[in-house]
Amino acid sequence: MSDCPIENQEVNKKQLSELFFEREKGILIVISGPSCAGKGSVCKIICQKNPDLRLSISETTRKPRNYEKQGRDYFYVSKESFETRIKQGQYLEYATVYENYYGTPKDYVENLLESGYDVILEIDIQGAAKVRSNYKEGIYIFIVPPSMQELRRRIEERGTESKEQMEMRLNCAYEEMRNADDYSYIVINDDLEDAARRVQSIITAEKCRTERLKNKIEDILGR
Repeated sequence: MSDCPIENQEVNKKQLSELFFEREKGILIVISGPSCAGKGSVCKIICQKNPDLRLSISETTRKPRNYEKQGRDYFYVSKESFETRIKQGQYLEYATVYENYYGTPKDYVENLLESGYDVILEIDIQGAAKVRSNYKEGIYIFIVPPSMQELRRRIEERGTESKEQMEMRLNCAYEEMRNADDYSYIVINDDLEDAARRVQSIITAEKCRTERLKNKIEDILGR
């Protein structure tokens, strides 16, 4: 009988099976979609199930709300600091929303990638276009509802918009979905858990791409 507990043997087998996917740098994953398509919920599910996956944290110049924490919800910075970092090219993308800046800090994301973590950016289509210009090797996924009727139902169910605001969101969603072909993958979120599984499958398949594993083949061949 082996001196090793059975559960340890299972862990070791899992570790051995995952050695092939070890890499020096993580993968950048960009997820976009219209409001209420469910992209935030999908990101939450896959992050909970993947310890090597990180959801990027944005910087903002707006004041934190009572329930928000520095470094968990956002990195809160002054307007002067943000504008200085813009001039220095320190953001993968940024935008102004209601007179406040929001941006994805380049150094934060690149440090995570260099440490071997896969990083998710949950950003709009304009931000994704800016990121794509510098990270063409990233994974670009667009989350959509199964129909505009279902999207309307979800917005109504949320109950935070007036009739005018709801129509504005629906019009915006329509325009956003016209740009879905800019993305490598489209996932229809008709069931949240199933959509999360499909996104996870995309990430797993991307890890098996030849160009990501060329060095592993060389290691196996002993070159």
